Parts: sequence; C-alpha cells; structure tokens
Amino acid sequence: MDNDIVFCEHCKTKHRSDSELKNLNNRLSRIEGQIRGIRGMLENDAYCPDILVQISAVTSALGSLGKEILSTHIKECVAQGVKNGDEDVIDELCSLMTKMIK
Repeated sequence: MDNDIVFCEHCKTKHRSDSELKNLNNRLSRIEGQIRGIRGMLENDAYCPDILVQISAVTSALGSLGKEILSTHIKECVAQGVKNGDEDVIDELCSLMTKMIK
C-alpha cells in the first residue's frame, strides 16, 4: 500500500490519488456518453436490438468500473482495516459482495 493512501474508517471516506480519480472520472464520462447515445437512439426511433446492444455495453462498463473500485477497496481499505485489527471490515466486505452479486 502506498504511503499517500489515506482513508478514514470512522467517517467512511477515502482519499483517491489524482491519477485514480482522473481514471475513474474518465470512465464515468464515457459511460455518460453511452447513456446519452441511448437516449438519442430512443428519440430517433432506433431499432430495438441496436438499443439493447448499447444497453449491454453500458451495463458491462458499469460492471467493470465497479470491479475496479471493489479491487481498490479490498487492496487498500479492507487490508488496512485488517492490519489495524478492525474485523468489521470483513463483514462489511461480505455484505457488499452479496449486494454486488445480485
């Protein structure tokens, strides 16, 4: 874990590096663009399968973004919590995984 990684286990926040934040924001911007594209397809009476393919792409992109954030959470927040003796982070992770797998 990098020394510049800071998170607060009491108020449940995490400081992200500039590069991590830029990467996540870039991905979200692409997803927003895809969603605007779907809206345009609907407004222009696009063929249903074409719209559904784009919806599938957005779903996949959101899933990938979630996996990236989850991976960082496990490697940084959960690992640090365990090192600090906070076993509740494991229960929180299990609960989170249950919600994400639905």
